[in-house]
Amino acid sequence: MDKPYLRKLSEPTLENPIFVQGLPGFGNVGRIAAHLLIKFFNAKPFAELYSPSFPDYVGVTSKGIGELPKYEFYYAPMEKNNLVIMTGEIQPSFDDVVAHYVICEEVIDFAVSLGCHFIVTMGGIPITEDKVQVYIAATSPRLATEFMEKGAVIYSKGRIVGGTGLTLALAKEKKLEGVSLLGTTTGYKADREAGFLVFKFLMKSLGKEIKEGLGENIASEE
Repeated sequence: MDKPYLRKLSEPTLENPIFVQGLPGFGNVGRIAAHLLIKFFNAKPFAELYSPSFPDYVGVTSKGIGELPKYEFYYAPMEKNNLVIMTGEIQPSFDDVVAHYVICEEVIDFAVSLGCHFIVTMGGIPITEDKVQVYIAATSPRLATEFMEKGAVIYSKGRIVGGTGLTLALAKEKKLEGVSLLGTTTGYKADREAGFLVFKFLMKSLGKEIKEGLGENIASEE
């Protein structure tokens, strides 16, 4: 394998799909939020992305089977849109800038091939004070304002590292619309509270309010 390789497991029928990405990073916020989405919708896997730029180790399952590191794509039906949810346990090394660009572009091209015209990336941003909230970065001022009116805080003059930011910026270059939802976290450990907050905010933005009891049950299972 000398370049990213995409393997389809099935060919789901998708209507007006929205692409949602949640990868590990600060506080594992994006990955936690993505897994909450997968559990809430009982989303089904349909594709996998492998790359020689991923770490040089394999994960071993409970049955003792070694598996290459990968990104996984799931689909979930909704009333007006389908969701395509991408997550994984790894990212390329932050020192390998080229790999990040190559893989993020591969991801965007695949999302476009599925009919996705709107991109959502989810992640965490480090803070020092105990202040829980969701920040928003977007591909246009209109979208930034729209999500600010839904309760997010505009993330200004900062940096979004890794695939969370790069996927959004590359999507903009390809004339796609999208947003990045960033949960505040100290980043020292997996932050389930921040992951749940981003998940809940995204669900609200999609027109699905999460009841406290149901949300707590989902979060506790994560």
